[in-house]
Amino acid sequence: MAKLRGLVLAGVLGAVLFTASPASAEPVRPDNAVAVAVVHAAVAPVPAQTQPPGPVLDPAQTDKANTEKTKNKLIAGVVAVALLGIVIWGRRIRSKKAKSS
Repeated sequence: MAKLRGLVLAGVLGAVLFTASPASAEPVRPDNAVAVAVVHAAVAPVPAQTQPPGPVLDPAQTDKANTEKTKNKLIAGVVAVALLGIVIWGRRIRSKKAKSS
C-alpha cells in the first residue's frame, strides 16, 4: 500500500512540474471595464512621440529565456523526484527494521 501511495505521489508531482506553463506577460483586462474621458477647458498640445511606448522585445532573447526557464524547471523536477525517492526508500528501510524487532 505504501509503495502505491509513493508511486501516486511521484506521478502527481511529476505531472504538476511538467505541465506547469510559464506565467503570461500580458496584463489581464476585464471585459466589462468602463473608460471614462475627462475633458479640460485648456488642453495643451501634445508633442508627437518619436519612440513607440513600452519596451522593445527581441524574439531571440525571449526564446533563450524560455529555454533557460524550461531547463531550470526540468532540473528542479529531477531533484524533487530524487528527494522523494530518498524519502520513500528511507521510510521503507525504517518500516522493515520496525517489523523485524
